[in-house]
Amino acid sequence: MARRFECPPVQECRIHFSPESIQKLKAKANAEMAGTATATISSLQALLAHLWRAVCRARGLAPDRETRLVLPVGCRTRVKGIPQGYVGKILGDSRLGWTAWLLNRVVASVDEATVTEELVSWSKNPSLRYAPDLGGDPAIVVVSGSPRFDVYGNDFGWGRPLGVRTGPGNKLDGLITVFEDGGGAGAWNWRCVLLLMFSPSSSPTKS
Repeated sequence: MARRFECPPVQECRIHFSPESIQKLKAKANAEMAGTATATISSLQALLAHLWRAVCRARGLAPDRETRLVLPVGCRTRVKGIPQGYVGKILGDSRLGWTAWLLNRVVASVDEATVTEELVSWSKNPSLRYAPDLGGDPAIVVVSGSPRFDVYGNDFGWGRPLGVRTGPGNKLDGLITVFEDGGGAGAWNWRCVLLLMFSPSSSPTKS
């Protein structure tokens, strides 16, 4: 049965990270995990860890509250034979490197075997998620988009986009959307949506 989407009273902020800021966070995350992590933490994982911790602080979560970050992982590059165009612990008190390392390990665990297993399982018991069901829990952060998507390369006859934004369907509490900046210098833009119950003084932009 179709359900009408009703946008909750959220506040949306746009955060711009320069190439220098991105490299600084990546270097900090890898330095903090030197000697303990077995793989290099990527720029995206470092920035997601930074925002994850900032959102948890902005929401005022209790130190013992378990939180989750929902991160989409591209499956096409992890399964042989699928073309690129196919559609088909306590964060507040932990270091940036540790949080980024958690993301690094989860992404690394998604390989051809796990993707194939998930696809076979879904085909036997298919289910669809309703978008609003992904938000509302202050212990969950959901990520969408990627700096790898060439959003500024789209031309529908009006020329190159001046800016990229999201529509009403993306106004979910705890949703972080990642875009390339479009300037060609390696900067990224992030859009973070939180419920208005959190005061501006505790906004993730303060972090």
